[in-house]
Amino acid sequence: MPPGALHHRVTAALTTGQLDEAEELLADVGSGSSPYVAAAPHDPPSDGAADLGRAWADTLRAELLVRRLRQAGFTLVGDPVGSAPDTDPADPLDLHAGVAELIDGRPAGTGDGSASHAALAIALVRSAKASFDATEDELQRAAGLARHARIELLSRRIDAAMDEAVEAASLLDPALPPSALLVQTLTTLAGVLADLELLPLALDYQRRAHETAVAAAALDATGDHPDGDPDVLVARAASCLGELCAELGEALLDEGDPDAAAPHFAEARALAEQALALLPPESAGAVVAAQVVHGWALVGAGEHASAVGPLRAAVRAAGAGDPALQAAALLALGRALRRQADGDGADEHLVRALATAGEHGLPRVRRAALRELCTLHAERDDAGRALPYLQAYLADELDRVDERRTRWVELFGRRKSLLETERVAGQLRRQVYEDTLTHLPNRRYAEARLDGLLDGGGTIALAVVDVDRFKEVNDAIGHAGGDEVLRRVAEVLVAGCRDTDEVCRWAGDEFVVLLPDTTAEQAEPALERCRRAVASTDWAGLGLPAPVTISAGIASATVGDDRRTLFSAADGVLYDAKRSGRDRVVRLSAVTQTRAAGPPAAAAGAAVTDGSPGDDTVPAGSPGPAAGAPRVPAVQPTPLDDPAGETGGFAPLLVEPADPPLGLGSPAEPALAPLPAVGASDLPAAPAGRAPAGPDVIWGTGRSTEQVLALVRTARREFPDRAAVVVRAAAETLVALAGEHDAYTTVDAASMSAAVGPLPEPAGRVAVVCGTGGDLAVAAEAAFAARVTGTGVVRVDDVGGSRFRAGSLDGVVPEDVDCLVVVAGLDAALGGLLGVLTDVPVVAVPTSTGQPGAFGGFGALLTMLSSTAPGVVVSTIDNGHAAGVFAARVARRTRRRGMAPPGLS
Repeated sequence: MPPGALHHRVTAALTTGQLDEAEELLADVGSGSSPYVAAAPHDPPSDGAADLGRAWADTLRAELLVRRLRQAGFTLVGDPVGSAPDTDPADPLDLHAGVAELIDGRPAGTGDGSASHAALAIALVRSAKASFDATEDELQRAAGLARHARIELLSRRIDAAMDEAVEAASLLDPALPPSALLVQTLTTLAGVLADLELLPLALDYQRRAHETAVAAAALDATGDHPDGDPDVLVARAASCLGELCAELGEALLDEGDPDAAAPHFAEARALAEQALALLPPESAGAVVAAQVVHGWALVGAGEHASAVGPLRAAVRAAGAGDPALQAAALLALGRALRRQADGDGADEHLVRALATAGEHGLPRVRRAALRELCTLHAERDDAGRALPYLQAYLADELDRVDERRTRWVELFGRRKSLLETERVAGQLRRQVYEDTLTHLPNRRYAEARLDGLLDGGGTIALAVVDVDRFKEVNDAIGHAGGDEVLRRVAEVLVAGCRDTDEVCRWAGDEFVVLLPDTTAEQAEPALERCRRAVASTDWAGLGLPAPVTISAGIASATVGDDRRTLFSAADGVLYDAKRSGRDRVVRLSAVTQTRAAGPPAAAAGAAVTDGSPGDDTVPAGSPGPAAGAPRVPAVQPTPLDDPAGETGGFAPLLVEPADPPLGLGSPAEPALAPLPAVGASDLPAAPAGRAPAGPDVIWGTGRSTEQVLALVRTARREFPDRAAVVVRAAAETLVALAGEHDAYTTVDAASMSAAVGPLPEPAGRVAVVCGTGGDLAVAAEAAFAARVTGTGVVRVDDVGGSRFRAGSLDGVVPEDVDCLVVVAGLDAALGGLLGVLTDVPVVAVPTSTGQPGAFGGFGALLTMLSSTAPGVVVSTIDNGHAAGVFAARVARRTRRRGMAPPGLS
């Protein structure tokens, strides 16, 4: 993968100003292959490597052309770099003529062909940038951007260089693995930042380059380095870091703060000594660079005499092969001689450093040399010699001020554009996520926020709040008055919640409150405060004859809940509050997500608060109804509720002696006992069109939401006095049912079931006993089926057989239940065990939850069927609904006959 050995050779030639050599190296590089990968003859590079190869080749050619343009006195875009004060400024290059020359196929020369140089360089830069942008290798892209930033600096395009440097820095993730390419990219970027006068940032990136070089050497990840020696890579990075440390120390000295400068010179000295210890003698250029840094550090530390000798040797070794290195050595030696009071020697070397820096475009060295020359001649009281250098230095400073001013104007424009964009984005966010009437977050925001909270995995409570009889409010004071009521209710809700809670308008007169890190029990007092505050607000000023009230339902998220199921649970208990008489708060237990015994009007298991004393937190399972809770009138009696007191169905089999079995195996077989006389009046009548014995059941499995809604409408139309029960429906279906049938819908998220229509008055009590946690869904289905069939339900979850080994059910199962539903998969013997310990009828439900060898529940089914315990019936696998309906019928018939529930041993 590029860059490789040829890349480093061309780079070295460009850096040292040997442009003809660089051009010769690039002459044989074709446009269709990579010059940086030493591919085997029969192993051509991939398309990605070839594209990167062309991008690097275009980059190097562009830099070569830019350096030739600079020698000719022009920038990349054809503007003159500068003219001597006594000469007329040069005219800019005609880039259109240059493009025409390239189209006509005329070669780009070095004289009159400078326009074609500029046009070709611009085309190469664009081509290379496109290739780098297309690569998925972020390090390669960052390396190319850093190199292009250096090209822009050579062209005096400061803003463009800044843009390239910022983008390159954004791609250099700290998690990138150490490599020689990463070290070189960081070093190039540090040099660009230093030239942009961002020395602290440059120091940070060069320090990271040094650390990366050390890590790469330790991992032997320097295979793409031209020297092939990890020590050389570390030494070069250390020398570059030392140079920046010394430069920063020199700047602090110029500002008159030697104490702050001393640590930087000390670090530069240590880094140079480290580099000199690592470098082999054959790495002459790297050795000279380290010697220059070391001498500079000695000068900054005040050891001038110790620095002069090594710096003279460095100047002789540098020669003219590397102009940048030679200029740095001359500057360091001149600085040492000036501080040693050798004015003539300092003047000679500083003048040479200034000339070299000006010729080869080294702005930082040029400014430092001008400053040193000004100081030198000022110390010698030679104003005539100091004045030209001072003028040149001030002119250079003015150019820098102009550049800074231009940069600040650009920065101001970008910041202004960014703020305008943020403002527009904020307005769009408000339009998307804000309710225009109440200025609360809207439903779209609430759904997104609720999804985020659920994904976070914390404890979340959701309250659904509805304004009671809002249609009557609109009828009384008009829609404008109704809007004001909604605004005031929103204000009360916000005032009654914590800063971390979020109140959102859901739809119409319905609000939701999101309460992070809160259970339903903890959220209940807050919603109760809001309820009382709304009821106590002075509404007479709006022309309302009666106070406005609200009802609220609260549910907590459990494992596996999504937004729809949590909302369905909270919405379900909201309608329990509506059916209970409104102006109250109902919560769903945050522990089991089931409703314990409570007021008959509210669904069993919901804690109801209506402002009466002592009802703020009703524990699940507490006996007796809450004070003040109105009861829903009894609906039409079911066929199981015989008003004449006659028993039928299964009740005689459970509580009365049964007739002896007749044993008629076939019509020809004689009876084993006299047949009982049965008159016509004793036969149950079956009139046409008779209503079903229980709620109509609609299975949601395999049906779409539209199909389920259509079946529910048909069932409600045929039997309006009975509920239609939907079992095992999708969450979307439950939400759609609640939305279409409003207050007539009872939703249970745990069992994924819903009942649409009036429910019978509860009679009797059923206990649903659940084995392991994997059986909870079937147990929830059985509990919901029993409740909508018309009986009270109590849940006993996570019960193992070991809890009954003592031979007693005390403290585990309530004593006043009329039937037990035992749901078990892994502990399938639980049903038989309970049948031995009690004379209460037991309905055992085998589940498919169990060991891998349970054969999808058949193992549990066989275990239950082979139980020798009397009084146990077995349902089909995973059929919690059938078990719940059967148990509810037994419980209702037992209580209708006025019998006390069987005892538990």
